[in-house]
Amino acid sequence: MSQIPPNQAKIVDSAGHPHCGSAGPVYFVGAGPGDPELITVKGRRLLEAADLIIYAGSLVNPALLEGLKGETVDSNGLSLEETTARIIQALHEGRNVVRLHSGDPSLYGAILEQIKPLEDAGVDVVVVPGVSSLFAAAAALKTQLTLKGVSESLVVTRPAGTTLEEDQVAGLSRHGTTMAVFLGTERLREVLATLERPLDTPVAVVYHASWPDQKIISGTLADIAQKVERAGIRRSAMILVGGVVSRSGFRRSHLYRNR
Repeated sequence: MSQIPPNQAKIVDSAGHPHCGSAGPVYFVGAGPGDPELITVKGRRLLEAADLIIYAGSLVNPALLEGLKGETVDSNGLSLEETTARIIQALHEGRNVVRLHSGDPSLYGAILEQIKPLEDAGVDVVVVPGVSSLFAAAAALKTQLTLKGVSESLVVTRPAGTTLEEDQVAGLSRHGTTMAVFLGTERLREVLATLERPLDTPVAVVYHASWPDQKIISGTLADIAQKVERAGIRRSAMILVGGVVSRSGFRRSHLYRNR
């Protein structure tokens, strides 16, 4: 790593990172669910102007990185401290920096633990939202997540695993509303077994929503696990539970009521 400018060399935060004064901003950008055309106009513009793009590994479609002028760095394998140091150093060098996350950064994006040390070092941070895989999954199913007469609410959650000791999936399932379960495909049978819903409850598992290899598996609580296993899907899929999956039993909204 090159040397910090002399006038900033002695200014460091509690973790030993150089303090930037009012450097930045660094842009945390949502890359969208996979289809490179589903990044926002602002997100695309920032990518094209960036001198350094630190992206979230295989979660980001490589097509998004094609033809960019900036240096691209895969954050997979980098520690939080290494990522922070790279961003701060690039800003000291007057470079435009984008931290590229999959989907929308606000959903299981682990961005606050990245933003806080940057802000402590005096870096301005801007978050640019993206299209979540949740919405891409709903689009693939050609349905709504909230549907008149079926479900007026949406629960977004994840099961326990390596990074979460205890979840609330069972309790949340009792509400009877639409459920979107992130990060649950690897332990699909365990997740479904905790749901306190009738066995005929519709379920869809959407793999790689909006990617070229997208797959949609539809069924019920009783048979979806077997169908998903038969399809060979083990990860990178959204689980949607509830009547909205079947696209039936709904009523007209007030907007389109009979007049």
